[in-house]
Amino acid sequence: MKKEYIQTGRINQKLETRHKILESAKQLVRKGIDFNLEDVANNADISRATIYRYYPNLEILSYEVGIDIGTKTPEDLIEDLKDCSLHDMLLGIQNYYNEHAVNNENAFRKYLSAVLTSASEKKRGARRNRTLQLALTKTQLRPQEKRDLVHLLAILMGIEPLIVAKDVSGLDNKEFKELMRWGMQLVLKGFFDGKESR
Repeated sequence: MKKEYIQTGRINQKLETRHKILESAKQLVRKGIDFNLEDVANNADISRATIYRYYPNLEILSYEVGIDIGTKTPEDLIEDLKDCSLHDMLLGIQNYYNEHAVNNENAFRKYLSAVLTSASEKKRGARRNRTLQLALTKTQLRPQEKRDLVHLLAILMGIEPLIVAKDVSGLDNKEFKELMRWGMQLVLKGFFDGKESR
């Protein structure tokens, strides 16, 4: 979705509209029919202008739908990890998104290529951020601490660090996952140990 658009106004409403667009496109994909952005808009009961504010072309939407179809919702992922300690839950979230990136690396790279070469600035789905926010809901952290921790932890999972690990550092998938887990453990230890010593 276009970055400048999502960052203005009612963010939650815009994220809901984005979700509605993705669900509409997934319904059409599951029916096995060819479609265009107008078809997705009609199926989602939104205007053509609205869909173009979120997705400037069908290619970007198609790549995102392809990735989204195989991804658990943040709520489902938290449900799967609900019996874990906060530390283990955060590591479980990281493991899920890193495994997902490894298993879908080619699709993610194509998607990023389409987004980066598009004329519009696009804000990605932010599933990682939403999942981390849900995980930290019951903590006693201040709002700014939660925001900062979510953003920092999100950097340690997903396709972006996988690309850096492979293309810049020459690591393989196993080394990538081990390094990211170690980084997450260091961040969590430093953050929570630092809070206890205050």
